[in-house]
Amino acid sequence: MACTNSGCACTPNQSVKCTVNNCAHHCQDKDYCGLDAVQIGTHESNPTQSQCVDCQSFRLK
Repeated sequence: MACTNSGCACTPNQSVKCTVNNCAHHCQDKDYCGLDAVQIGTHESNPTQSQCVDCQSFRLK
């Protein structure tokens, strides 16, 4: 997977708002993700709250 910042160009995907600054895909000067698409999943068998879902595209800087 190509990098989206840390020295590489980060083009904000205005369809994917993000405030997770320590993600490798976060566009640092904007609150957007630099990926074209993200994978969303859950760690619960029956999610009922927003806290139950996760961005599975997250990569630590």
